[in-house]
Amino acid sequence: MDISAIVKEVMKELEKKEINQLDPLKSRQTIQDSKPFSGGRTIEYTKEKLVGVENPSDRGMIEKLRAITPARIGIGHTGTRMKTREYLDFRIDHAAAQDAVFRDVSEDFLKQLNLPILISKSVSMDDYLMNVDSGRKLDPDSAKWAEAHLPKNKQVQIIISDGLSSTGIEANIGDILPALIQGLEVKKVSVGQPVFIKRSRVWIQDEIARITNCDVVISLIGERPGLATSKSISAYMIYRPGKESVEADRTVISNIHDGGIPPVEAGAYLADLLADILKHKASGVKYAHLK
Repeated sequence: MDISAIVKEVMKELEKKEINQLDPLKSRQTIQDSKPFSGGRTIEYTKEKLVGVENPSDRGMIEKLRAITPARIGIGHTGTRMKTREYLDFRIDHAAAQDAVFRDVSEDFLKQLNLPILISKSVSMDDYLMNVDSGRKLDPDSAKWAEAHLPKNKQVQIIISDGLSSTGIEANIGDILPALIQGLEVKKVSVGQPVFIKRSRVWIQDEIARITNCDVVISLIGERPGLATSKSISAYMIYRPGKESVEADRTVISNIHDGGIPPVEAGAYLADLLADILKHKASGVKYAHLK
């Protein structure tokens, strides 16, 4: 699903109407169709949060609310449907969310990361989405490579997983990973070789922890995208996972992206948190109780 294609599709649907009534909107985000439509026209569309309610009793309050939330409030309506501008915004955000899930992290980005690339047992994105367990284990070749090459007995092992947002990984890892590693080095915490694991889920960290015999494993994984953002990632940490480990044993920091916790800031904070988990030898609910 391509955002440009979605915009083109919507604009074609509206061509019979008064498209020229669309006002140019100013925003940091611009969606532009690179190919002219059949009439030789190129359409550029940009986004801005505007009050769409006709003659509101308190425009200032609606503007304040729209400024502090990504929720679609104060957008107004035309009859029983959204106004054209808000309809376009919705379609664009929906397309971005679908792209984040189904598009792979680009090969160029993986080359820039320069990390070992492993693969889960999920053979496709459909398999990953429909068969949860397939994303929780390495495929045989990856498991064999990890056994032979990953450093053992380190304090922290870092995993990067595309998860449900390749977009989130590409938008944030370049900032969060160096900040995290630098923070751990300053604290004299030993770190194993970070790895990227395609189509993996959080619980794959249990297998990696067993292979590397690390104290703590942290997974930086793409979050399920929504219409507010498709670029968010989460960090899951667990101390010495085993066969009896459950979700409550994991500490999670979510909403890491430019509109939430900035990735550089998140990297520094995660380094502090990992050092504290190592100190207390606990994560998840157990760690919270100790705090």
